[in-house]
Amino acid sequence: MTLLPLDPGVRARQADNGNGLHMHWLEAGDASPETPMVVLLHGFPELAFSWRHQLLALAQAGFHVVAPDQRGYGRTTGWTANVDTDPRAFRMDNLVRDVLGLIHVLGKKSVHAVVGHDFGSHVAAWCALIRPDIFRSLAMLATPFTGPPAMPLGAADTPDPRARQLAEALAGLSTLERPRKHYQLYYSGLEANAEMHGASQGLREFLRGYYHLKSAEGADKRPAPLPDLSAASLAGLPTYYVMDADLGMADTVARSMARREMQPSRWLSEESLNVYSDEFGRTGFQGGLLWYRAATTRGLQQELQIYAGLTVDVPSCFIAGEMDWGVHMLPGALDAMQNDACTRWVSTRFIADAGHWVQQEQPEAVNAALLDFLKTGR
Repeated sequence: MTLLPLDPGVRARQADNGNGLHMHWLEAGDASPETPMVVLLHGFPELAFSWRHQLLALAQAGFHVVAPDQRGYGRTTGWTANVDTDPRAFRMDNLVRDVLGLIHVLGKKSVHAVVGHDFGSHVAAWCALIRPDIFRSLAMLATPFTGPPAMPLGAADTPDPRARQLAEALAGLSTLERPRKHYQLYYSGLEANAEMHGASQGLREFLRGYYHLKSAEGADKRPAPLPDLSAASLAGLPTYYVMDADLGMADTVARSMARREMQPSRWLSEESLNVYSDEFGRTGFQGGLLWYRAATTRGLQQELQIYAGLTVDVPSCFIAGEMDWGVHMLPGALDAMQNDACTRWVSTRFIADAGHWVQQEQPEAVNAALLDFLKTGR
């Protein structure tokens, strides 16, 4: 494996986490038990390396900062990700257990703040939801959290009305004049890993295009809330969220990139792109895709109804790029997070000139927002 290009003062470590993983993580700052800890959780398709700009900055403010490669990713081992792997181990409460195991290995009794980006935002929220005694505050980046699956009154198999409406909208995408499909259902399927890992444009160029399109550099228009939760409204999202029915993600990206004249990225260096290409070239995407399969498997979501009605009761904030369509991907999610899912809301901040990869695109602004929350948001 290639040497990660890290700032001096950032350390790479590995250890068994007690939940079946030999977990790899990056860390910075004083690791003694009394130093307050901040845990950074990446999303898809990302790595612990995606927090490279935050590790030292937060450590210099007095925190022990830890960013793991989560289950299914990077240099963490102990997981199995074949196309027919049971996704149960990738369910949210088990991902929380992975983080708890890492905290235990590091000799900490509590975490000052858990911070998550993209799908990692949901893992961070579940950490605070299930164990607020350990995770004392929560920062979510890019992806709103609307709470655990509801358990409606009445028959045990009665679907939640909001979930039913979403299912109807997703099913309706295939009936549009231009048939479409939602990327999360594509990611949950059996062909996504092979199609992306074996992308016709090459894995490295697929990743370059994917990261570009979801960044502020690749935005065609300014994001706005969708008018309602319907197939017609969802079809207004960019094609990397609502895809043409006959295309995979690699071909979706290739088609979009063919219409563009690429300039060197101001935020994703060739050296950093090499890290992503090398790591996902080695592991494939299936480990991360199993998170989506667990999230879209009805039986596994019903098992999470044991947490129905719980709220996040620690100080919480949200940070996102102004040009990130993901904030608006589910109509009403932002309001539901601020008003219902979290009871001690502190702040919502939108970062200028940033898209979905906000902590990489505008690291100084994100670091300032995080430090403001970590120092004063309690």
